[in-house]
Amino acid sequence: MRSYILAKGIIKAISFFLGLGLLLFVLYQLRTLIIYLVIAAVLTLLCRPLVYFFRERLNISKTLGAVIALVIALAIMSGLGLMFVPMLAEQTKQIAVYDPENIQVELDKVYEKISEYSGASKQDVADAVKETEIEKSVMEEMDDEEGPTLMDRLINILTQLSIGLLSVLFMSFFMLKDHSSIQRFLLAMIPKEHRKQTISSLDKIKDLLSRYFLGLVLQIFILFIIYAITLYLVGTENALIVSFFCALFNIIPYAGPVIGAVFMALLTLTSHSDIDFSNGALPLVGYVLIGVTIGQLVDNFISQPFIYSNSVKSHPMEIFVIIIASGLLFGIMGMMVAVPMYAVLKVIIKEFYWRNGFVRFWTKGI
Repeated sequence: MRSYILAKGIIKAISFFLGLGLLLFVLYQLRTLIIYLVIAAVLTLLCRPLVYFFRERLNISKTLGAVIALVIALAIMSGLGLMFVPMLAEQTKQIAVYDPENIQVELDKVYEKISEYSGASKQDVADAVKETEIEKSVMEEMDDEEGPTLMDRLINILTQLSIGLLSVLFMSFFMLKDHSSIQRFLLAMIPKEHRKQTISSLDKIKDLLSRYFLGLVLQIFILFIIYAITLYLVGTENALIVSFFCALFNIIPYAGPVIGAVFMALLTLTSHSDIDFSNGALPLVGYVLIGVTIGQLVDNFISQPFIYSNSVKSHPMEIFVIIIASGLLFGIMGMMVAVPMYAVLKVIIKEFYWRNGFVRFWTKGI
């Protein structure tokens, strides 16, 4: 009898791990579809207030409201594309025609400026660079003749982006139009005794996440304006596109602003390679870092408190611990999704365990 029970337990354990492995394998194979669904869900949450406004204030049907909201979102994305794609195309064209000999000349200029500023000889700087194999890597990339295949890669990327965009818009439309049907489908899988709490949780989650992502867009826009003004004033090339991508880096908590600052500082140096290093380029880098500091002060003391107070209703220390813990467990992606997932968790726990005194204290205000 004991051997039968033991064998049965072993079979159940093996079946569980096999099923789990199969599920993870299927999810990995469908990772592109999952990414499309996540992006569509975020776009739906961003457009949801517009659809609600059209329906309640302008008496526009949900279907037409969803179409108008997505057209507005598509127009904004197209505007950003029209603004940034020509700059990217110009940079791509420049990369495609790079001559390895010109790269060597530019590296020599960098050697000379670093030598003058640090007091080291040119040979010492060259030896240090060779030890890190930076120059070797750069020259190998340039000699690899990637330029002629760049257009093929670009076409492939544009094709994938077009398919992804159409898929996201299609899914977002039906999420906006038929969200009640989707909700009923999900509720059909929930036991009847828990459906009331589930409905309340879903409604609160949609409201909180909508406010969170709208606040995140506002946060990125504010940083983009501050960075763009800073880079424009110091004369950094392609200030708009650089500031936009550096503002996007801010999505990565704590590490993102540092990456953006380093990126802007390096591009500022390369944009002013023809001026004196210590008396010209370095002060400009200092001005860029001052602009980054101003942007981060605005972000930390105005933007983020506004976003967190209207979404997760949590103390900054609480958010800090959650983000760091998520980063340690799941890496950068964990840090990026930590705050919205934490908000979802708090809502669910409050709805199902509201009688607990600690839960009422922890989730107060949600």
